Amino acid sequence: MDTMKYQYEYPRPSVTVDCVVFGLDDNEIKTLLIQRKLEPFKGEWALPGGFVLMDEDIDAAALRELREETSLDKVYLEQLYTYGAVERDPRYRVISVAYYALVKLSNHKVKAATDAENVGWFSASDMPKLAFDHNIIYEAALDRLRAKVRYEPIGFELLPKKFTLSELQKLYEIILEKTIDKRNFRKKILSMGIVLETDEIQQDVAHRAARLYQFDEKKYLNLKKQGFNFEI
Repeated sequence: MDTMKYQYEYPRPSVTVDCVVFGLDDNEIKTLLIQRKLEPFKGEWALPGGFVLMDEDIDAAALRELREETSLDKVYLEQLYTYGAVERDPRYRVISVAYYALVKLSNHKVKAATDAENVGWFSASDMPKLAFDHNIIYEAALDRLRAKVRYEPIGFELLPKKFTLSELQKLYEIILEKTIDKRNFRKKILSMGIVLETDEIQQDVAHRAARLYQFDEKKYLNLKKQGFNFEI
């Protein structure tokens, strides 16, 4: 077998990954940003990400960069879009595959590493101007989250494993930026049969303790194979 590598006469662009990480904190959705340690845009805030290695799968690169720059691991990750504007990177031609990730804030402690000077969570109301074209990527990811949460149960990725129905409703109200009728929401979500009541209640709360529920992912996947449509 001929093992000779092909040689191309045309220059090839570099490939990077950029990740928009969303987490739910109190009354708002927050996004994880890193403060760049290196040029270009040294000292400015940006999305976690970096270059794809020659022997590396793109999804693996996104997970690796999250782990190396923020210490995040084992998160829900989905490919968003590919960005390839000619001058998006001032160094040279760079094409970026963007992702968005969903995390439970209580399950993850983030810290800056590798080429990140600092790391922090930012709400939409105080989102700074980001390096490169990262503001554009962030807006696209937020739009995708708001759209997909209506027809896929990805919102559960932002909640604790066990939650109250009020917490679940609040999650949708925050993401969709609208008030939802409590009675209709509970009736609809429980009728799907994928949110199961547990025998546990809230602990250490000042108000009357509410019943805890749990998302049954296995049952949802089985129902989806049968044509079930999740819709909020």
